[in-house]
Amino acid sequence: MLSRSCFDLLNLDPIEDFWTATPIPKLMTVPRVISEFETDDNHQNDDVPADSPVPHQRRIIVANQLPIRASRDAKTSKWSFELDHDSLVLQLRDGFKPDVEVLYVGCLKAEIDPSEQDEVASLLLHEFRCVPTFLSMDVQNKFYHGFCKHYLWPLFHYMLPMTPSHGARFDRALWQAYVSANKAFADRIIEVLNPDEDFVWIHDYHLMVLPTFLRKRYYRVKLGFFLHSPFPSSEIYRTIPVREEILRALLNCDLIGFHIFDYARHFLSCCSRMLGLHYEFKRGYMGLEYYGRTVSIKMLPVGIHMGQLQSVLSLEDTARKVKQLKEEFEGKTVILGVDDLDLFKGISLKFLAMRQLLEEHQNLRGKVVFVQITNPARSRGKDVQDVLNETSAIAKEINQRYGEPGYQPIIVINGPLTTQEKAAYYAISECCLVNAVRDGMNLVPYKYTVCRQGSPVLDRALGIDEADRPKTSVIIVSEFIGCSPSLSGAIRVNPWNIDAVSDAINLATTMPVAEKQFRHDKHYKYISSHDVAYWARSFDQDLERACREHYRRRCWGIGLGLGFRVVALGPNFRKLSVDHIAHAYKNANSRLILLDYDGTMTPQASVDKAPSGEVISVLNCLCNDPKNVVFIVSGREKDSLSKWFSLCEKLGLSAEHGYLTRWTKDSPWETCTLAMDFGWKNIVLPVMEPYTEATDGSFIEQKESALVWHHQDADPHFGSSQAKELLDHLESVLINEPVVVKRGQHIVEVKPQGVSKGIVVQNLISKMQSRGKPPDFLLCIGDDRSDEDMFKSIVHSSSNPSVPSIAEVFACTVGQKPSMAKYYLDDTVDVIKLVQGLAAASSTQPKFAQVQKSFEGFI
Repeated sequence: MLSRSCFDLLNLDPIEDFWTATPIPKLMTVPRVISEFETDDNHQNDDVPADSPVPHQRRIIVANQLPIRASRDAKTSKWSFELDHDSLVLQLRDGFKPDVEVLYVGCLKAEIDPSEQDEVASLLLHEFRCVPTFLSMDVQNKFYHGFCKHYLWPLFHYMLPMTPSHGARFDRALWQAYVSANKAFADRIIEVLNPDEDFVWIHDYHLMVLPTFLRKRYYRVKLGFFLHSPFPSSEIYRTIPVREEILRALLNCDLIGFHIFDYARHFLSCCSRMLGLHYEFKRGYMGLEYYGRTVSIKMLPVGIHMGQLQSVLSLEDTARKVKQLKEEFEGKTVILGVDDLDLFKGISLKFLAMRQLLEEHQNLRGKVVFVQITNPARSRGKDVQDVLNETSAIAKEINQRYGEPGYQPIIVINGPLTTQEKAAYYAISECCLVNAVRDGMNLVPYKYTVCRQGSPVLDRALGIDEADRPKTSVIIVSEFIGCSPSLSGAIRVNPWNIDAVSDAINLATTMPVAEKQFRHDKHYKYISSHDVAYWARSFDQDLERACREHYRRRCWGIGLGLGFRVVALGPNFRKLSVDHIAHAYKNANSRLILLDYDGTMTPQASVDKAPSGEVISVLNCLCNDPKNVVFIVSGREKDSLSKWFSLCEKLGLSAEHGYLTRWTKDSPWETCTLAMDFGWKNIVLPVMEPYTEATDGSFIEQKESALVWHHQDADPHFGSSQAKELLDHLESVLINEPVVVKRGQHIVEVKPQGVSKGIVVQNLISKMQSRGKPPDFLLCIGDDRSDEDMFKSIVHSSSNPSVPSIAEVFACTVGQKPSMAKYYLDDTVDVIKLVQGLAAASSTQPKFAQVQKSFEGFI
């Protein structure tokens, strides 16, 4: 028997009944057949003793780097390891329940010789619950320093490589290294993963294609992903040559997290523009429907570890450092900046604002000091050196111009500094300036606020009465960083506007104490309640919620390579095949076949909407069978349908959603029996016209019974927004009119009440019964919301005892999506193949191939 991995490699549909919808118990005390666990939901745990230990929940946290510090003894050459308590992925475990086991997968910050890797891996697993991923130096350099830091990082921060000297351009070799590294991570995860119980949480842009490798191996793996960097706007993201591969990989997750809505909005915009996906809100949660799966979207900024920082502030060493700095800067106002050394942190812009401040406010010379702490760069290259050279030159020029004995306006401290040392600087600074031109989150303002809150130890060291001393702080924050929306009391600035930043610094130095206290209290309340544990707990709860339906759905894998995705369907929602329907078709004596047109018999994206010769020929084959009644049920007007299907003499047509119907080419068009008043058109048309003028690519279609506003050729986002606004507008002005306003696929339609495709189904069945040929076989295929009316009518007819039942009913939607239909086909190609199969199965028709050939060239 083929293994599941073989099915994945061959891109075949797996034998779904083998991979169960219910996990097989680990402990089996009585012999049973595996298949019993698939279907007997009520007794799946009968053979597990009541006192069996409940398996511990486990979270596998995956990040580029493990929360481990590694060092090697120069004399013994022995490796030693310790936990890095400053690592975010280590801190987030505080958000999990006590009984949750946490396992970490990632790379070490040190190069381990291949001969030592097994020993090191064993040590890290047993002592630190860490699973190291070892990459060769070549792959590591191309993956991290190449593709991640020199291509993705700048691009996600809105810097396009316009010239070879202005950023790195896309390099296929670096991309392949990125994919290889992600595959290596997947291999390590699979070694320790229990797919039925474990939750996997992947972090950041280094591992964006990892979800595809895991989903390809385990269709129901519980996957979450959090992006810690910005997600750029679609105009930037679309420049990536492998843009769809990355998007589809992320969509293989169950939950995707972003710091703020702006980043999520950009991601959703890319999914809409490139993949045609649209998000929906469901009970307060945002999600994307992707091949039957709901991919949840979450927005929540990460927090800091309050306990760790407060413990640092309670140390006597920290208090002594604070006292020392307080004496060093006695009589001066300290403005603090703490940044990594990279080109997006805006360090030079801060220095220029400081120069502007001293130039415009001479009274502040000698009184205001800007202290800039620079953490070591995370990458290497010319851009880092350029930043260092520029900032050093500007600082030197300012100090020479405005400095004096015992006073330097700008003090640059090149890190790394310990957490204690940074906390001391935070505690004595009146203002914190975070001026990044683009940053995913930036936790510096959070840490600064907590340190300004202080501790009893600090207060005693400084000789301050805690009850009398107000807690104050002022934050100047760039509007282009992720923490900005959560800091409602901060002074927000455009970092590129030097004058505005200079004015903000001046405001901070002259702000009344009461206002500083108010701003500080507001920030501290938020930061202390939204710490890293809160963030992790919230994400974990949403991930559990997003994965609840995993074992209630049947799954198939489709697509090759990074285009792989899983189709998840309800247990009764199946793909319709010729083999499945052929037996019922052959045994039927009176068949009714109802086919939608746009999106069903012809692709929605097709420029030429006329049916192909292939469609005409297969419809004629079906119509030539005397047992068949075949109808095209469409929203289009009768003139187009009459013209397009003029070669199909026995084909029935229902136009404008059933308002007009004819049984054959020679029969007259009949209107529905409802008395119609179309005076409402005089109201609708003037409302639609301004939207058409304002929305490039839109147009109005005037039908006999309806008015339709189309926006398929407009900008996707603007067209969708205008459609929603038009829908609301029309519903308000037509509230007393006998019409229905509906929004469909790229349309807003107004039509009379009582006209729908569902009514068409009822009328056709009723007429066949009155003619003494009640249908014993019904096939109905459609693709959009209007076709759901047909499916709904069929379902209600089947459950109505007063209506003669139809022996064989096949309601089929096009595309895997929630539907009243019980069957689906992937696309119009599958629809044509199915219909051709039925035509070939007819026993009374000529050979299908000969008939098809006779119609070639007519259209």
